Amino acid sequence: MGRTSDAGEKILAAGRSLFEVRGYSALGVAEICKAAGVPKGSFYYFYASKEALALAVVDAHWADQRREWTRILSGDGGDSGAGGDGGAQPLDRLRQLFEETEAGQHAVQQGCGTVLGCLFGNLSLEMSNQTDAVRARLQEIFDAQVEMVAAVVGEARDRGDVTVTDSREAARSVVAQLEGQVMFAKLYNNTGRLSPLWANCLALLGARAA
Repeated sequence: MGRTSDAGEKILAAGRSLFEVRGYSALGVAEICKAAGVPKGSFYYFYASKEALALAVVDAHWADQRREWTRILSGDGGDSGAGGDGGAQPLDRLRQLFEETEAGQHAVQQGCGTVLGCLFGNLSLEMSNQTDAVRARLQEIFDAQVEMVAAVVGEARDRGDVTVTDSREAARSVVAQLEGQVMFAKLYNNTGRLSPLWANCLALLGARAA
């Protein structure tokens, strides 16, 4: 039982790595299994199709990313700022999210020579017109991201740090800006494209001068 479970984890890990680098359409099941080091027949024991694997990869990636976003946006990101009580101020938390996003993309580029971008954004562009299941799951994830950011924007608004009135619509603009800048970083293979994230965010939120 442990061996079969291990094979499933290897397929998931290989799929995740290959989807990030190669995308979805260019990959075949045989290539995924070869990278995982398992027989091709093992694939269909765990996943009914490549689409099913893509959904599992998206879920696994989101579980990791959500954990990191929660750590940062809840104020437990290890950078307490001036918030007191062990937590950073709302805008400090948003800034840390952008900084860690940029650092993560830079680290990947340093490792493989290429900016890979956002798995969710990449799959949205590639697959949104191909499979309703993946599109629906990506919509749920982006909606969850918006809600997480909206909670922080709402805190900043209540403190008088920003002037927006609709925290959810403002958060949607912030998330869209983040995705767009990551896409540009991937397109130009240049993480410097992420540098304007914070200034743009402040402008979107109508942040008051410090």
